[in-house]
This record gives sequence, C-alpha cells and structure tokens, in this order.
Amino acid sequence: MSQLFGTDGVRGKANVTLTPKLAYKLGIASALLLEEEMKEKPRILVGKDTRISCDMLESALVAGMCSVGAIIYTVGIIPTPAVAYLLKKYNCTAGVMISASHNPYEDNGIKFFNRYGYKLRDEIEKKIEEKIDKGFKDNNVCVGDEIGYIKNISTGTEEYKEYLKSLIEENIEGVKVVIDCANGATYKVARQLLEELGVDVIVMNDEPNGVNINDKCGSTHMEGLSKKVVEEKAELGLAFDGDGDRCLAVDEKGNFVDGDQILSMLGNKLKERGKLYKKTIVATIMSNLGLVEMGKEKGIKIIKTKVGDRYVLEKMLEGKYNFGGEQSGHVIYLDHNTTGDGLLVGLKLIEMIKEKGLKFSRLNRYMKVMPQILINVEVKKENKMKYLENDKVKHGVEQLEKKYEEKGRVLIRPSGTEDLVRVMIEGNDAEEIEKDAKKLSVIIKSELGD
Repeated sequence: MSQLFGTDGVRGKANVTLTPKLAYKLGIASALLLEEEMKEKPRILVGKDTRISCDMLESALVAGMCSVGAIIYTVGIIPTPAVAYLLKKYNCTAGVMISASHNPYEDNGIKFFNRYGYKLRDEIEKKIEEKIDKGFKDNNVCVGDEIGYIKNISTGTEEYKEYLKSLIEENIEGVKVVIDCANGATYKVARQLLEELGVDVIVMNDEPNGVNINDKCGSTHMEGLSKKVVEEKAELGLAFDGDGDRCLAVDEKGNFVDGDQILSMLGNKLKERGKLYKKTIVATIMSNLGLVEMGKEKGIKIIKTKVGDRYVLEKMLEGKYNFGGEQSGHVIYLDHNTTGDGLLVGLKLIEMIKEKGLKFSRLNRYMKVMPQILINVEVKKENKMKYLENDKVKHGVEQLEKKYEEKGRVLIRPSGTEDLVRVMIEGNDAEEIEKDAKKLSVIIKSELGD
C-alpha cells in the first residue's frame, strides 16, 4: 500500500508528485469515507493559501468530492486556523486546507480536519489511502440531483477576524508592531485585524503573486523583519508562515524569539492568571532544554512529544492540557482553537507588552536558551528513514551521544514533510556543537545524499 500522508497531510511537488489526479482521488476517497462514518452526505469546508498551484489542486479535489455527492463550502485564501474555526461554525463534517505551510511555492499539500477541527488520526488517513489503492467502483459516482455542489462563503475572513477580536482581554491600541506575512494566507487579514484594534502596524511581504510565498521572508527567513523592527523603532516584530498557523517574533533590539521562548512567556502569563491547566505546557523533543529548566524554576511541568503539532495536540487532548506548541512557532491555545494560530499568538504577545508595560526584551526573560544548532541535510527519499542502518552514520551518532550524554543532548531525526535528516545538538559551547553538527552532517550527506 502506498503511503501518502506524512505528519501534516499529503504533501509534495505540485503537478509532479501532488498532481490533480491524486487530488481528485483524495477528494473521492475522503468524501466516501466521511459518508460511511457519518451516515450522511458530507459537508466539507475548503481553504487555501496563495500558491499558484492551489487553484488547480482545489478544483481537482472539489471535483472528486462533488462527484460522490459532497457539499463543499469554499472560503478562498485564508489561514489554516480559520478553516479549523469555520468548519465548526458552519457545522461541517470535515475541513481541508490546501497549503505546504513554510515550504517554497513549488510544493503544496492537502491536510484534512475532522468535524471538531482536529487533524485526522493516523488510522483514518490509512483508510483513505486504502480506498485509493483499491480503486473506486462505478456505483460510487452520483448522478442527477445526487451530485454534490459548491457554496462560496465570502464572509469567512471577516468571521475569523471578529472571533480573534473577541479573545483579546486588553486594549492594545498604540503598540508599534512590524509584521511579515510571508506573502501567504495572512496577507490581508493580519493588517486588517491589527489596524482595527488600533495597533500601529507596519506590514512586510503582503503582496503575493503565486510564486513568492515564503521566498526569503516569513517565519523561516526573519533577517528582514529584524532589520525593519530596529529601523522603525517598533516594540515587536511578528513573522507568520505561509498558512498562518505559526508565529515567531523579534524583540525591539532585533533579537529573534523562537517558539520555546513564546511558550515560556505566554505559559507563565496563563499560570499567573490561573488558566494554565494542571500547570503544564506540552512541547516536543526539539524544545530547548532551557524550557525544561524554566519549568522547574516556575513550577510548570513540561511534557515532550514527538515533533509535529498534531502530536502536541494529541497529548494535550489525552492529558486535558490547554497550552502547548513547538519551537518552530506552532502554539496551540486549546481553549480557543484546535490548531496553531499565528495571529492569535501575535495578539497575545502584543497584549502582554501592553499589560506589563515593559519592553519585549524584558518580558523575554523567563527562560535561558541553551546553545543549540540545527542543520537540515538533504538525502534521497528512500534513505530518509534508514539513516541509522548506515554504519558510518550510526557510528557518528553514537560518538556524539556519548560525548554529550552529561552536558547536553543529540537528536537526529527525519523530517516528516521533506526529504531531510535533521541534526540537532545542544551543549554549553556554541562553537563546539556547531563544529560537531557540521561534521556529522557531512557524513550523512556523503552516505545518504545524491
């Protein structure tokens, strides 16, 4: 059986591995499965980001769904968390976001949400794959008035924006903020939201043309934002990714603030207000050891999961926790939404500045960041999951694990969305961990790359 789903839906090179034909099949299989499980014609809400391939894939996906009787609600270009919110508001049986998140424009993805706004469980994704592998019968196709149809919801962005406004507890007028929209799904709603709340907002990278999403901008390329914040003497900089489910920040001095630091600040704020359930933050194995040390000092338990916001969310639901996220900027307020929400996180950081009356760099002192290096090594697709089967790579990893056993840690893992092996080392000496990480990366590239 072919494996289509990764850690964040089905993702690939648009019109190469993620083709309209595959999107059409995904549409049929997902709609049929939903009908079998719900015993009714599915109602599916579909959103997308700004990639040039989104229209092509949306058309194919929706055609497949309609061919088996599904009713489709299209909301156009909109952030992922808006899809999770709106599908519940419109009582849909599922939602779909067409996006490859922080990846370059050539890539795209299709990720599904269930009727409660949660990403599909692994076993449901496997059932969809099984349906595609088995093929479809002629009697699956609807005819006459049983054929599905499309309803366009033109108010989706406005409804999502108003919902975010309702979550703000502090007047944030006058705070000067620079935002980088990555030429992605937040390019309209972010400016509108902040301006309507009275924020003095300066916007970067809000002119998408289909091929400039995440192009040297957004949460994966924050140098421009850092420079702009200092030039404009802003109090804060916010960087979103292509689909708007993650947010990273820059303080007034231009220093980068990652997801662990954001979890530390906002988690402590929740704890101070008695709103951090079980005094626990759910993070991942990639989180900096400084976050764990902060937890010990502040009386906050840090629970770690596998990398991927879906695993963070699963642990939150399992333990009935309400706050968690990733170093990459996915931060989940489970009281407010079922997925990472970059705009909500940005609002909460602005709110914290206004409430505390302090510089952002002063607020960002809850945790001490331990030096950490992360290198992404491109490998052949077939080698990505087999890196420890190679003797030279295995030996290199074992040597580093022994070296950093008592004074840091080593984490080697395959990417869930790209043909990469990630090499991460933490330790007390920044130069030493960089040297060691680069050395191992060369071995991995030589043994497992092209």
